[in-house]
Amino acid sequence: MFRTALIAAALLVAGPAFAQSEPVGDRVEVNGMQMYYEVSGKGDPLIVLHGAYMNIPSMGAIIPKLAESHKVYALELQGHGRTTDIDRPITYPHLADDVAAFMDAVGIGKADVFGYSMGAAVGLQLAIRHPEKVNKLAAASVAYDAEGWQPEFKAFIPRMTVEMFVGMPFAEDYRKLAANPDGFPALVKKLIALEHEPMAWEADVKALKAPVLIITGDADVTTLEHSIALFRLLGGGVMGDMGKPLPASRLAVLPATSHTAVIGQSDLLHAFIEPFLKGEKPKGMFE
Repeated sequence: MFRTALIAAALLVAGPAFAQSEPVGDRVEVNGMQMYYEVSGKGDPLIVLHGAYMNIPSMGAIIPKLAESHKVYALELQGHGRTTDIDRPITYPHLADDVAAFMDAVGIGKADVFGYSMGAAVGLQLAIRHPEKVNKLAAASVAYDAEGWQPEFKAFIPRMTVEMFVGMPFAEDYRKLAANPDGFPALVKKLIALEHEPMAWEADVKALKAPVLIITGDADVTTLEHSIALFRLLGGGVMGDMGKPLPASRLAVLPATSHTAVIGQSDLLHAFIEPFLKGEKPKGMFE
């Protein structure tokens, strides 16, 4: 996930998005908030979900790349970017329900989903809680259980404070887009609370019907063992070339890649995501 301890670097290194045509922004009322979103491209619908403390611009060039072959709906989640906050904790089930309500509000029956970090966990919860709305899910830097975090991150969570984050550079960047420029400390408080929320979704993940592409850095905030365990829950990790079709879910590991470096590798991400969404795969010699 796009964890709170690692945010500043990601916002600094993520480049601006250069679309072939300007995205169209709009707002829609969702569960008591005014949710901001942008639409770009043509094709089948693809919902893009950002990480914690992020917004649409900080997702970088992956959005316009995906818009080359999809109609992309990029959302800004509760209290992030230009979306208003409401008197409600930020939890993964809440955010997933917001995405489902957004889809109803704009007339999307079912869509593919790409989420990064917090947005990837929201995508997982969307597929769990609203399976009829998710075709395929590409989830970058995601966990399904809090035990999957790196030991260093688990040790850091209890030391998180609001003051630790309000002095970081992205705190000032928040004011440039926020519906409430003074709302950053309240957002930080909610996101720190999110880190303490129970997370143990193994049974729900194992029951998923939607194919999932798991993308992780080899130095991500989740351990490699956790990403492999997630892949196995979804039926992956079997031997090919034995006359049986490969599992619908996939695993991609980005080399020499930390958590905050994942989203900046738009060419590599696109090379993984696009064939997955199209159902394309390399052919073996026995096919």
